[in-house]
Amino acid sequence: MSPRRNRPKGGDNPSAPPGELGDRYGGFGRTESWQDEEWSVRHVAGASAAGKRYRCPGCDQEIPSGMPHVVAWPQHGGVEDRRHWHKACWNAKDRRTSRVQRSRNAPKH
Repeated sequence: MSPRRNRPKGGDNPSAPPGELGDRYGGFGRTESWQDEEWSVRHVAGASAAGKRYRCPGCDQEIPSGMPHVVAWPQHGGVEDRRHWHKACWNAKDRRTSRVQRSRNAPKH
């Protein structure tokens, strides 16, 4: 009996558009428009964020370690402009505002 094959037949999907393939964290990147800017958005698997805590700018609540969430940043920005959001908060960003307004230079808890 031959060993079980764990890889899908056919290998990578070269026809997938750039930016749509999963990265090493299992997230898929895309671009969205919000507040008259283009934002890079990536879904992050909770396992990749184990041991880390972030504060969601949408609800100002902590994102527990290991919880799947969204990372978004303006396309013109850099690594320091990334923000970690609950998925529901990112999806509702146009319908509500956060209670605490933070400047871009404010510390991320």
